Amino acid sequence: MNVPLLLPDFLDRAVALYGEKDAVYCEGRVVTYRQLNERVNQLSHGLHNLGIEKEDRVAYLAGNSLEMLEGFYGVFQLGAIMVPLNIRLKPEDYVFILNHSEAKVLFVDQALYDLINPVINQFETIKHIIVHYKDPETNETDYDDWLATFSPESFDRADLDENDVCSLLYTSGTTGDPKGVMLTHRNNYLHALSAMHHLRVTDRDVHLHVLPMFHVNGWGSPFYYTANGATHICSRKSTPESIFKAMQDHKVSILHMAPTVLNALLLYHEQHHPAIEQDVRVVIAGSAPPPAFITRVEEELGWEFIQVYGMTESSPLSLISTIRSNLAGLSKSEKTDLKAKAGFSMIGSDVRIIDEFGDEVAHDGKQVGEVAVRSHGVMKGYWKNERATTEALQNGRLLTGDMGTIDENGYINIVDRKKDVIISGGENISSIEVEGVLYGHPAVLEAAVIAVPHEKWGETPHAYIVLRKDKTATEQEIITFCKEKLAHFKTVTGITFVDELPKTASGKIQKVQIRDAYWEAQGVTGRLVN
Repeated sequence: MNVPLLLPDFLDRAVALYGEKDAVYCEGRVVTYRQLNERVNQLSHGLHNLGIEKEDRVAYLAGNSLEMLEGFYGVFQLGAIMVPLNIRLKPEDYVFILNHSEAKVLFVDQALYDLINPVINQFETIKHIIVHYKDPETNETDYDDWLATFSPESFDRADLDENDVCSLLYTSGTTGDPKGVMLTHRNNYLHALSAMHHLRVTDRDVHLHVLPMFHVNGWGSPFYYTANGATHICSRKSTPESIFKAMQDHKVSILHMAPTVLNALLLYHEQHHPAIEQDVRVVIAGSAPPPAFITRVEEELGWEFIQVYGMTESSPLSLISTIRSNLAGLSKSEKTDLKAKAGFSMIGSDVRIIDEFGDEVAHDGKQVGEVAVRSHGVMKGYWKNERATTEALQNGRLLTGDMGTIDENGYINIVDRKKDVIISGGENISSIEVEGVLYGHPAVLEAAVIAVPHEKWGETPHAYIVLRKDKTATEQEIITFCKEKLAHFKTVTGITFVDELPKTASGKIQKVQIRDAYWEAQGVTGRLVN
């Protein structure tokens, strides 16, 4: 008899094997897996009482918290669809997403309530708003009071199918309205099995949620850490100081984050030297950091660096850049160079680099093509957007919009987003490559490179740079530094020094805002505006 691949099974396993183990630490509260399951059941009973049925959408606007974590399982037991919302959007974005998804219930943190309060009257389908950590002044239902009125006994689950959509994740919408990515139970389940293998997740792990759970379900962490009976550490806000404190207090063994967040941790460690005694794995996705950055993580922090690659549309992880046993004989620098790449295909994924005709490029680390993914994690499609679905899913593969190369060992290197490739005098320039060189300058804390117009060459690289505290550098010094390390046509032709770079909630640098700032400054020196 075939057993359907359903996400609630992960929590069932944890309760059966680790029922009295501490499951979640969240800002002073501790719950065991048995208690977590009881809260999940109360949530399911409560949603049923509100009239939520299979396929209804339930939205969450929340930070990393016990309430957010239990939401995944409480919503899924009804066969309903969870819609996690990015906490860094504008009110009008929430109007679009909630109306487009036709969500019926919205759970929101009190600290984020002001984001939706001005536009509540524009919500077309929301029937109930329930507030976590509610202030007395807020005229909505309090989550804890509401939850307490329902039974913790087992909930009679809906008739679930593994191909049912379980989560609807809206992309950032930097090139138009956000698109809702439909992921199924099967997508997330099989992705979890692959990820837990490659990341070596066990019941001894203590996972600190740094990457927001609304961001591709926090890379599936509510699923594969729960399935293994690992311990979750949740905090609605993450700063370098709070991250290191949590690591000390709870003996955290694994974290997921963007390179910019890890960069901030390196800087904090450099200044304060917090002692971390346990072994730590740090999982990084986003723009691949330069090898020198990885060396700092491994030597200064003493952490194992694991680079991964994925996107919302593939549940998300498809590649991992660990060192395989058959390459153990490589030199330390060669291994570090491999770790800086996006990596090789994870189990259950078949990732290839294809040219404009759909043919696979040579495995020479030089020929550039588009990253195309076939995997168990590839989305069902975009919610109510057949045109975008057809554009993204072609010939059985997900076209990612990322450009890359693949070497003789099967390691893929992302050279840029299609729209971020700089074409100067007919030559293609990877903004990621230029950024990697800039990060090697001792005064540079963060860097982002964009294309700007040039009368002779069409366009050239221009860098926005955040300097380290107590460090100085001039535009000419940095340009000269680049010329020493890059081909002349790849060298930045201008520098804009800024106090900070705009980032997404997951810590990725938002180049679209940087381009807008450049044009607002009439293409000269630029000034980032909030």
